[in-house]
Amino acid sequence: MKFAVLDLETTGHSSEDDILQVGLVIVSDELEIIDQYSSFVRPNIPIPAFITQLTGIDESVVADAPSLKEVIDKLLPLLQDAVLVAHNVGFDAGFLNQALKKCGMRPFGGRRLDTIELLKILYPTINTYQLGAVSELFGIPHDQHHRADSDARATGLLLIETVKKLRKMPLLTLQRLSALVDDDSDLSWFIKHTQQEMEYKNVFESNEYDYFNQFALKVREWNEEQPPRSSSSNAMPLTDVSFDNYLADVRQRFEQKFENYEEREAQVAMFQEVYSALHQNQHLLIEAGTGTGKSLGYLIPALYYGIQNGKKVVVSTHTINLQEQLRQRDLPLLEDILPFEFRASIFKGRGNYLCLRKFEGKVNTKDLVSPIEDTVTAAQMVVWLGETETGDQEELNFGNKGAEFWSTVASDTDSCLNRACPWFKRCFYHRAKHEANIADVTITNHSMLFTDVQADHRLLPSYTHLIIDEAHHVEEVAGKHLGMQINYFSLTQVIQRLYKDARSGLLPGLRQKLLYEDDAHQASWLETIDTVIPIFQEIKEHWDKLFEMFYSFTSNSSDGPTENGQSVCRLKKNELPAGWADGETVEGNLHTELNRVARTVEKMITDIKDRIDDIAVQAIITDLNGAVRDIVRLKDELRIFIKLELTDSVFWIEASSVYRYRSVQLYGVPVDVSAQLQKYFFDVKESIVLTSATLSVQKSFQYAEEQLGLTGYEEQGRLKTVQLPSPFNYREQALVVIPRNFPMLKGTAVDDNYMEMLVTSLADAAKETNGRMLVLFTSYRMLKQVYEPLKERLSSSGIQVLGQGIDSGNRTKLTRRFRQTPESVLLGTSSFWEGVDIPGEALICLAIVRLPFQPPSHPLAEAKAEMLQRQKQNPFMKLSIPQAVIRFKQGFGRLVRTSQDKGIVIIYDTRVIDTYYGKHFLYSLPGPKIETMHTDQMINRMREWLSDGIKEESDNKTIEPSLEEEKR
Repeated sequence: MKFAVLDLETTGHSSEDDILQVGLVIVSDELEIIDQYSSFVRPNIPIPAFITQLTGIDESVVADAPSLKEVIDKLLPLLQDAVLVAHNVGFDAGFLNQALKKCGMRPFGGRRLDTIELLKILYPTINTYQLGAVSELFGIPHDQHHRADSDARATGLLLIETVKKLRKMPLLTLQRLSALVDDDSDLSWFIKHTQQEMEYKNVFESNEYDYFNQFALKVREWNEEQPPRSSSSNAMPLTDVSFDNYLADVRQRFEQKFENYEEREAQVAMFQEVYSALHQNQHLLIEAGTGTGKSLGYLIPALYYGIQNGKKVVVSTHTINLQEQLRQRDLPLLEDILPFEFRASIFKGRGNYLCLRKFEGKVNTKDLVSPIEDTVTAAQMVVWLGETETGDQEELNFGNKGAEFWSTVASDTDSCLNRACPWFKRCFYHRAKHEANIADVTITNHSMLFTDVQADHRLLPSYTHLIIDEAHHVEEVAGKHLGMQINYFSLTQVIQRLYKDARSGLLPGLRQKLLYEDDAHQASWLETIDTVIPIFQEIKEHWDKLFEMFYSFTSNSSDGPTENGQSVCRLKKNELPAGWADGETVEGNLHTELNRVARTVEKMITDIKDRIDDIAVQAIITDLNGAVRDIVRLKDELRIFIKLELTDSVFWIEASSVYRYRSVQLYGVPVDVSAQLQKYFFDVKESIVLTSATLSVQKSFQYAEEQLGLTGYEEQGRLKTVQLPSPFNYREQALVVIPRNFPMLKGTAVDDNYMEMLVTSLADAAKETNGRMLVLFTSYRMLKQVYEPLKERLSSSGIQVLGQGIDSGNRTKLTRRFRQTPESVLLGTSSFWEGVDIPGEALICLAIVRLPFQPPSHPLAEAKAEMLQRQKQNPFMKLSIPQAVIRFKQGFGRLVRTSQDKGIVIIYDTRVIDTYYGKHFLYSLPGPKIETMHTDQMINRMREWLSDGIKEESDNKTIEPSLEEEKR
């Protein structure tokens, strides 16, 4: 067998386009490059500017190139008896066959393989399949992206890596893949061919895997009695070591490990403050600016305190990103540095872990809702099981339907067999829970903290000392978890799990198994299943009707659309929308039908459980039991929503005009969670440390204390507040420019004059910084309005524009593309205001289009404002301003990420200088140089600043916070 790896550069993507360059690499069955060919091709149509910009191929390059016929004549013999391979083979094979047809030749009829498909299945954890990024990941030299010769060679080397991996896989995994990808595709043929080769070579299974139930696993059995890592007997005893001596030892170890190690004053202060709070059983609010090194700032004292006192410390983060950073970077570093052994564990919500029993059942029965996408997802996971130690979905890079597939195989409480499960000793969730119980420090997330509260503290190990990172999100997460949320798919997904069609779903699966059972009750069970299944159609009709009603309430609502285009309708008991009573009637019918199904199936489950021991039947009825519990929970929550029965809560409906009733979300959220936070956390835990880069507003922690329920704790001596400055020299590293003649926007309406000025200014700034610019919006609508005209303005300069929700909805992918394409401008909204880390030269200019105020008409904001008004307080000053300032500080924090970074922030919202509240924003910043100027002067000033110039334009106004403001 030989592989012909092809890459083509073309004038575009349509059938009218021509080939510009051909690159071909021949790879032998021994996985060596044995031949290659490349040539430019003279096209018959002009080369578009964007193709020249992408490939560097212009008319002069192809002027003397051979014709298509000459190139095809040389190419064809090389393709003889070869498997055609390409990175997105459909594109290249399509153009090849088009070219062959133009030359009067027959199309290529051989087998085809796509390196993207191979990568997806064989490397399920890599987060990109873009050729340049993957080449970099594999260490494959690839100097000229979008040149056919370089692309073909990179793809050839990539093919070699993937085939090597396929041939080294456990035979059991190959057999599983072969059975899964069992269709007429060339991929299926190739996997089967490789499997037969390995069987022929009599390859023995490697002992690096645990072979169980026809799967090759990396994870092995764990022992509940024996901790997976015991503390070493020669670990340094801490009883006689003072905290100061410990820190001195740690400092020395850092100096030995890192040649240019410099101690950060703010981090040392944080060590002391965190240790003091834990040791003295105090709560601590500590704001630590960017560059402090917060993670180590709390982990180093927490581990010392926990080990010395035999107390477990729980650390909670808001984002999975930070949790993964702690797992992959900070904890391994500390294992290397700290003068004692410690045990750390990561513990997430149960739905993040794979249930091996469910997955086995899914694969064995080929119960796939979307045959093509689900087959790829299942194949990815079969490979992943030989690599993962955690079973955590965060490791996987799913396709579009991957999340839906995951929801059917994720671990959950209601369908868990616990110790009765054959997979228990290999269960990812129970292993993670066990490790959390025996760890010195357990890393979890805010969602899990509140899920644990709702589960009567049965999930997390018991703890008295808690550290909350990204603490500015705690109040928001508490509201979500202590309230309720239902969407259209909440029920439809459960129904699909129970019954999709005659062959798919838990009930048809159970029916099939029961046919082979010899039991007196068999006929009765089959009748029950046959009676229940048709009811789902009625339930679905009631559900659709109810959600159509909910959608009509939002489209008729006077609340108007939110910034992201969602329609919102707030619900008040005394002001219900017209037609609500009809909704109550439909909900009543739905409630009755759901009750009927739940009771009937529960009775059957109990009966079968008592009479049949077959493990496969037991597994299905366990999952069935879980689905029924989901139905009961949903039925009860819907009743609470329709009757508006949650005390001190605000209810609303959200929907989008795009997906109409299928987009409907129902919310019931507590207006104020401060009392619950006191009850579950601050009154009962010995010490809680809350940290973030953004907790204060104008140097005051009052807002955070009020939101979190910490008011009065300082006076009782139970709380200390500390603000640590960033170690960065913002005066030298960041210039804030405010174009004072920029028009002020009122409301959400944007006129043409404003848009023209904004696009012109952004384009000029982007050209000056050669891209490397992040633009933050508060509205997706405005982002879309700016995208096309800005792209047009910058196309001639070779600067690419990337838009969130346009080029990709995935923040990680967009950020990576931005880093890899230096000459680009990234337009982002909501999620880009924080958690995005683009250090160094990749980001030089940050533009903030509008101050990030939350829409005051949003039901939750409105309800909070009404509560404050009842307390005779000003909602704008007590709520809107502090929220927006914290968000604004987060946005500003995207620019300077290291002590070497230097850049410019442009604030296009002149309210920061024209309103009485503008100073709250500017004086909350960490001391950058702030100047206002006319729009015309901006580019010169930017050029001066970036070239280290210090001369100021004579009519630029520098804003300096006064001493009185600083003190306040």
